[in-house]
Amino acid sequence: NVHSMVSKRGHYSSFLLLNPITIVFFISLRKSAWAWITPLSSPRLHTLRDMSSSMSSNPFKRVKLDDKVSDKVIGTHSGTFQADEALGVWILRQLPAYRNSKVVRSRDKEVLDKLDIVIDVGGVYDHDSLRYDHHQRGYDERFDEGKEGTDGRCTKLSASGLVYRHYGRDVIKQYYPTLSDESLELAYTKLYDSMLEALDAIDTGVEMVPEGVELLYKDSTGLSSRVSRTNPRWNEVDESTDKPPDADERFDIASKMCGDDFLSVMTRIVESDIPARDFVERALLKRHETDASGEVISLESGGLPWRGHLYDLEKELNVDPLIKFVLYTDQAGMWRIQAVTVEGRGFENRLSLPEEWRGVRDEDLAKLAGIPGCTFCHAAGFIGGNQTYEGALE
Repeated sequence: NVHSMVSKRGHYSSFLLLNPITIVFFISLRKSAWAWITPLSSPRLHTLRDMSSSMSSNPFKRVKLDDKVSDKVIGTHSGTFQADEALGVWILRQLPAYRNSKVVRSRDKEVLDKLDIVIDVGGVYDHDSLRYDHHQRGYDERFDEGKEGTDGRCTKLSASGLVYRHYGRDVIKQYYPTLSDESLELAYTKLYDSMLEALDAIDTGVEMVPEGVELLYKDSTGLSSRVSRTNPRWNEVDESTDKPPDADERFDIASKMCGDDFLSVMTRIVESDIPARDFVERALLKRHETDASGEVISLESGGLPWRGHLYDLEKELNVDPLIKFVLYTDQAGMWRIQAVTVEGRGFENRLSLPEEWRGVRDEDLAKLAGIPGCTFCHAAGFIGGNQTYEGALE
């Protein structure tokens, strides 16, 4: 059994040493590293088994769904499709009740009435009858009341927003079945904030900037734009059939595209963002140990997503004064000092690095700042580096 286990690892070369007491393997790894595995009953192997067991029950590890096909049928409108119903259909098809269900695209009421669940068409929003349209007069459904201190959510729910409101938690639990209730709620809200709200706003016609403010540039790389480009063009001809492309096939492509984006955002939130929260909270609670001002925090692990958690935790813990700088190491081991941006703004810092440091590097910066080990200060003043923790803090 042991020999079979080793022989399956194609990137290892191995040989077997036998004696009456023990079995020893030398395993030569591809990166020229050597690993020594001692007898089968050793503590090291027990540890490896424990690690494997822990990984298999990791609540932040996405599971693979089965390939079953439900006999229920999902309905949506025919014609030009948008991201809201394409994503809404994908969300439903992740659930056991509608797993990989057939999709019928029609505007015929008689056809739609016979279907198990219908979204983005029909003029009715009624959860009990599984009808989820948002185009009817008087409709004003919102995801929630919005963040504290705001006037509420800027947008009504589109088809994807309605489906997500009712089934979003269930989909997250499908992929992360052992996620705690607290983490589930955090993921549910963050996923809407990070992805679904923008799709709702675009579909329902909410401008990105206030009236009277002109966009400096336009972005056509977003999901809604990519889905729009998937629609058959007015003059497009399929060379294999000499006919217009099949719109239903294109819809399936668009729906999968939406699903891939959903999975990408969800995975980052659940497997990266949420586990990082504890690190940020610990750093925030130790802020006065890091610096007497209480306005600098130091993270235990570089590269973790901290910004959103910092804003939330500052409110929860009534932090005053607010954090101005965050220290952490980069992949090369250099210490970074990064300015915290004003919440809701992409580039405005609460406090930037000194003007005279900006754009200066290495020894020139060390002499100018009077701090040994300086490596750089960005020209925009939002980040700098030093060879040591002490230098970055100073």
